Amino acid sequence: MSRHPTPDFLAKPHDERDPSPWLALYLDRSTPLPDDVKAAWLTDSSSASRQFLLPFLRPLARSFIILFQVIKVFVPRNWSHSGLLHRFLAWGLQHFVSPEANWLILRHFHLGSQVLAFIGANSPAPVGTSPLAPMTIAALKDDLFLKHDLNLFNFVIRLNKALREQGLELCKPERVDFSMIRDPGLKLEDMPHGKLNVMDLQSAIELFTPLYQLMLTDNDFWRAANSLQLDETIGIYTATLLAAPEHLVLVNNKHPLVPLSTLRAGHRLVIHGLSTEMLHSLLDRFRRAQAEGTPVNTTSGPTTA
Repeated sequence: MSRHPTPDFLAKPHDERDPSPWLALYLDRSTPLPDDVKAAWLTDSSSASRQFLLPFLRPLARSFIILFQVIKVFVPRNWSHSGLLHRFLAWGLQHFVSPEANWLILRHFHLGSQVLAFIGANSPAPVGTSPLAPMTIAALKDDLFLKHDLNLFNFVIRLNKALREQGLELCKPERVDFSMIRDPGLKLEDMPHGKLNVMDLQSAIELFTPLYQLMLTDNDFWRAANSLQLDETIGIYTATLLAAPEHLVLVNNKHPLVPLSTLRAGHRLVIHGLSTEMLHSLLDRFRRAQAEGTPVNTTSGPTTA
């Protein structure tokens, strides 16, 4: 039995004189998200931590990004402690971050890997991927955040080199292969539920971003921050393979050819996570529609992964 209670916005009766914005967002189906993911996302977003802690953490974290950028001018260019950083991140997630946030973070590695595998398998010049599928927070210690960023850039390079060398362009295949799209098998109730596990996803990301900058090389941090702009690139690849360009409206992380300041990396990382969830959910609906021989419906129908 799950130890996690029903979110307040689902447990309380609807009051038309004081409607819950979280209930409205949960019931709305204009964005493709499974119900369990949407419930976890909105529970985390409506938490006291998100309401009261984030407004103080965000400007403080951005100030440290500026400070650390100045400090990095005076340290060796290749100075980094990725192993220590990842051990610290795993420790912080294990002891202080909410179950919903930890669940969404672990899911992100699985979903991102599956989306890249989908593109690689359906390309007219197929390319392999390096999937990351951590089942526990402890598994993140193996430099997984850094590997996630490296995988994304390496995949884009390998894919486009293969297409260029063979004189091909990405296009919808005769039959789309959805075999890699599946539920990761992670359970919310398996996440840490200690008394201190209350920090929301956005606050945790804002807090960890300056540490990410401090303990990695400038190249690694800059690449990590600007990998978020590849959301649009991955969205275009997927829409091309599905012949469904209308779904690009779900992508909102700015143009990939225009690098942005790293100050807003924390906020954009949250958008990146949500975009990945929606893209994976969309692919899962196309998969089910193909298996059932029915037209895909992205705004209704069963949504539980």
